[in-house]
Amino acid sequence: MFSSSKKSNGGGKPVQGATTIIAPGTVIRGDVSFNGIIIVQGRVEGTLRAESDNARLTLSEEGSVIGEIHAPQVALNGQVKGDVHAAERLELAEAARIEGNIYYKVLEMLAGAQINGKMVHQAEAPKRLPAPDAAAAEPA
Repeated sequence: MFSSSKKSNGGGKPVQGATTIIAPGTVIRGDVSFNGIIIVQGRVEGTLRAESDNARLTLSEEGSVIGEIHAPQVALNGQVKGDVHAAERLELAEAARIEGNIYYKVLEMLAGAQINGKMVHQAEAPKRLPAPDAAAAEPA
């Protein structure tokens, strides 16, 4: 259960690192930085921020977060009061309740999930076009 081997995160991309569980009845006040997988079954009052580009945050139905969430992979089924930034994928289950804006690249939302805020799609960064030819830019 608590190993540093590769794990599937539901999105097909392997997650490396330890699994951290914030148990029911536990309250953490302050910002939390994490790698690997974090499962919130208790309450966090502060910002949750992934430090790696393949981390995953899961919020269970009994869990809650008061503060922002920043992670590549986010799966929510509890209550969030704050903005959610999912750089890759955001999954909202039936009991998800979000009071804040969500920023996502890919969104999966089941019937019953509620959002009281803006939904902002984060597109891939546009590819840079080659610089125009200097000779073609001069008037004839």
